[in-house]
Order: sequence, then structure tokens, then C-alpha cells
Amino acid sequence: MRLYDAHNHLQDSRLAPFANEIQQVLSGEPIARMVVNGTSEADWPAVNELARQDERVIPSFGYHPWLVNHRSRNWKESLAQFLDSTPSGVGEIGLDRWIKGHDSETQERMFVEQLRLAASRNLPASIHCLRAWGRLLEILRAEPRPACGFLLHSFGGPRELIPALVDLGAYFSLPGYFAHERKYRQREAFRRVPPERLLIETDAPDQGLPPEWAAYSLGDPANDQPLNHPGNLGAVYDFAAELLDEDRERLAERVEGNFLRLFGGIGRCA
Repeated sequence: MRLYDAHNHLQDSRLAPFANEIQQVLSGEPIARMVVNGTSEADWPAVNELARQDERVIPSFGYHPWLVNHRSRNWKESLAQFLDSTPSGVGEIGLDRWIKGHDSETQERMFVEQLRLAASRNLPASIHCLRAWGRLLEILRAEPRPACGFLLHSFGGPRELIPALVDLGAYFSLPGYFAHERKYRQREAFRRVPPERLLIETDAPDQGLPPEWAAYSLGDPANDQPLNHPGNLGAVYDFAAELLDEDRERLAERVEGNFLRLFGGIGRCA
């Protein structure tokens, strides 16, 4: 059985104190590939280095909507250089109207510019969206999109939008965080995701599973808050299999096919 993490942040500085432990765990898990997403110019080099060191890592470079006001004057040229020099995806990009003090205008402009980069190179885009689903749908309908598709990471939008998003090329990744009891609406939405568009993610070091589901645990030494261990990918598969009432091995085979359709042709996906 091969497992695929559609979205994590292995480069996150909060994981650095545990790097050796994490690598030991990941070496013992049946993880075939994992998409490691950059969030700004500050961490793109670290993502690139992880991909150089570990053949399981698919790098993805993009500006997270929370960080758009940290951009340099030449951010777009820098992003294009990373995309052109390393087989990669585009992400994490998107829209977020939940974060306090959000700059919707800058978010939208940078999202569109990055989506166009993904479309022009036919690279899969990993998209973050919170409280902006209507506007996201409008942009996706109006702008070029990568022919190979795009990922809605930790999809938390209305289930009624799923058919329209599927028609535009969307895949949907389920995080273990949705195993928390209060995430009933999100779980119900994933029951509506077409089987051929489902992916699994950890979003490590964020979006941890409930303690009863997690196989591994970490604590942030800065504030003693729990961190999501990237080795919990198998536990997220367990949660997904239970949620969808599906055999785990059959689910893993299907997710593998879905993952390879979207990310398996990085640098040549078509």
C-alpha cells in the first residue's frame, strides 16, 4: 500500500527541532509522494532543498494569501524562476477573508497572477480558500486554469459548489482535522466529492487529528501547543476510509490514481 500526502508544509520552522525524528518516522511509513507547499519567498529555498534531498517530495511554490503583503518588488519573477528551474507545482495560493485584517484586493491580484503562471505552464495549483468561495468560483470561471487540474486543499466550502468546481477541474483533499466532531458540515461535504477527485492530506504541522486518531504527536517548543506530525498520513487514510465506508486498501489504490493524475506528471502533466 502506497500513501500520498497531497498537501503539507514539511519546511515549516516549527518542525525544524524534530527534523531527525520526523525523517526516521517517514522512512518507516509507506509514503510514496508528498507535496510540500511553500508560502512565500522566505521558504521557497527550503522547499527546494527538501525536494533535492528526498525524492518523495514534490515541491510547490506560491504565495499564501496570509503573506501577500510580505512580497518583494520582484516576487513574480522570483516565483517564475523557481517554477522554471525545478519540476514543481504552484501553491499554496488562494483567497482568505477569515484572517483578521485581510487585504482582499492584493490577495485577488496575486492569486490571479499565480493561477495564470500555473495555467501557462500547465502545473497543478494548490488552492487555499476561506470565506471566499463565491469569489473563488467567479475567478476560476473567468481565468485560464491548468489543464491538468487544481487542488482545493482542506476543502471546506459548501457542498452545493462541488459539481461546478469539478467541472472546472478541481480535486479535493481531506485533512485529518475534519475528524474533530465539530467538523460535521465538512465531513458531509466530502461524502459528495466524486471518488475520482478525492485526495488525502496532512497539512502538517497544522490541522492535527483528534488525539484518539493520531499515530504520532509533537509539541511546539515555543508555546507547548500540539503540532501535526507528517507521519500521521496513514491515520488520515484510516479516518477517510471510515468516513466513506470504504476498504482502506481500495481507497488507497483509488487515491493513488487520483494523485498521479494531478501531480504525477509534474513538469510534463497533460
